Amino acid sequence: MSFSVLQTRLSEARAIARVAPHLLRLRPGSRWNLGRLLEERARQHGELDAVLFEEQRYSWSDVNRAVDRTARAFRELGIERGDVVALVMDNRPEFLFAITALNRLRAAGALINTNITGTALAHAIRIAEPVAILGGQEHREKIEGVLSELDVPLRNQVWIQGEAGSCDAGDFLSFDACLAEQSDEPIPDLSLASADDRLGFIYTSGTTGLPKAAILSNKRVLAPGAGMGRGIFEMEPGDVVYLTTPLYHSVGMYIGWSGTLTTGATLALRRRFSASRFWDDVHRFGATIFVYIGELCRYLLNQPRHPHERDHALRIAGGNGLRPDIWEAFQERFGIPLIREYYGATEGNSVIVNMAGRPGMVGRMIAGARLLNCDLETGEPIRNETGYCDDVSEGETGLLVSPIHAAAPFDGYADGAATKKKILEGVFSSGDQYFNTGDLLTLHEDGWLSFADRVGDTYRWKGENVSTNEVAEILNGAPGVLETNVYGVEVPGADGRAGMASVNCGPDFEIDAFAAFACANLAAYQRPIFLRLQKDMRITVTLKHQKVDYRREGYDPARVSDPLYLLDGEHYQPLDAAVFANLEDGSRKIR
Repeated sequence: MSFSVLQTRLSEARAIARVAPHLLRLRPGSRWNLGRLLEERARQHGELDAVLFEEQRYSWSDVNRAVDRTARAFRELGIERGDVVALVMDNRPEFLFAITALNRLRAAGALINTNITGTALAHAIRIAEPVAILGGQEHREKIEGVLSELDVPLRNQVWIQGEAGSCDAGDFLSFDACLAEQSDEPIPDLSLASADDRLGFIYTSGTTGLPKAAILSNKRVLAPGAGMGRGIFEMEPGDVVYLTTPLYHSVGMYIGWSGTLTTGATLALRRRFSASRFWDDVHRFGATIFVYIGELCRYLLNQPRHPHERDHALRIAGGNGLRPDIWEAFQERFGIPLIREYYGATEGNSVIVNMAGRPGMVGRMIAGARLLNCDLETGEPIRNETGYCDDVSEGETGLLVSPIHAAAPFDGYADGAATKKKILEGVFSSGDQYFNTGDLLTLHEDGWLSFADRVGDTYRWKGENVSTNEVAEILNGAPGVLETNVYGVEVPGADGRAGMASVNCGPDFEIDAFAAFACANLAAYQRPIFLRLQKDMRITVTLKHQKVDYRREGYDPARVSDPLYLLDGEHYQPLDAAVFANLEDGSRKIR
């Protein structure tokens, strides 16, 4: 057994020991939920800091009283057990008060992505079938703009809440006014929600279509609070967890709120991520743990030196998306002792964790999970002559799936058809069921795994499969490149999709030096045929690269205002309207 495997198993054993005291809360039929956990925190750590936000500080007792007041306001406004309220607000304490208050009433919250608008927003609200909407004042106009698209008459059930007691509710009811009339005493005789009851809905990103509403049970939120919060992030009272990711996202709700509720650590909230203010916040809040996602770490690394970037109390940084090309540079520059990278899907039923801090890996294969031999472009599993699937071998990339059973359920979506599409049946034996993550991972020695691509991001060119992440990580090392987003685009008359790279350029970027680097470090089929040069990068709210819009815009100068280039041999030439027209009519071929 190699040292890294032994080290990992010892770390995993310690994590399990930390989690064990919390497992009884997760058993079927248990009466544990967010609201009950909050009562326990208020009883045990009442005067300790619970939530920090801007200049506001709330103790656990403060939060408990605020939640009781919010629950009374909801009940005054007619919310009953089983009702759904759509929550549309930014990161702030009132979001936490609302979802926890609904939980105490055995109602549910639909955690709406505040960055979507129009049809996507109306769809996200509609599929949760809410009886009311609670919106932050900052999103009042956006909510008003979609009411006519909803199938239910919600105008009299839209409540607007301000911040620090200030609210312009417009034509809607002021939730703050209702709150002001309520006592902060607990509501007597409320029955406790069970771990299996519905807490609400959390949404997929919607980058490949309209968002899907994944069902959240209490258990689904409590489990990562124990497993990730206590086990992986090692939270305990006295820790301050700095959270910049949205509370409507799984990281914010599972690790941020559930993790601190479970452990008694303090949650320091920021409305949204800011690379330039990050170290000021970490220093001001006294953060000991921070949660990253997507390209957050790269954006910090691309920032100028900051006086507080090593003057901090951080002991753990954890999340998913820390890419191998910057891992060691990030950890060394900022002096962070432990990195805990993990892999997990919002609605998935398993988590893989890198406890050893091995750069570039998401962890080692866990019991039950499998990597299927599949078409790397479509993600479709390849069936053998028996009709079942095969595992990939070491060094190969496959589709990650995890078994569905009583101990690892898949709760599914509000849409039954969408639920069915995520379940693979008869994978290795008749009647078995596996959750399809939609992600491609690569298998290394001793069962180590690295993230390869999202299904649909890998593309085929010149008969070869191209991993967008692999190419991007290599190109990120080119002189003057801050970050690269690689994707495949269709070219008339060409077989497969040609590679295109959107490049966030630094001041020392030179196109000829980039071409030389690409030709020296990439195989011919991996080299981007098209380049799009930018001074920033379009990203999702979870700091992941946006590929869908880039693919749609392609290399058409009429749709792209950024400089465009076409690879001609070993050099990139400007791509203008005339060159585009020649590519479109086939008079110019790609070599």
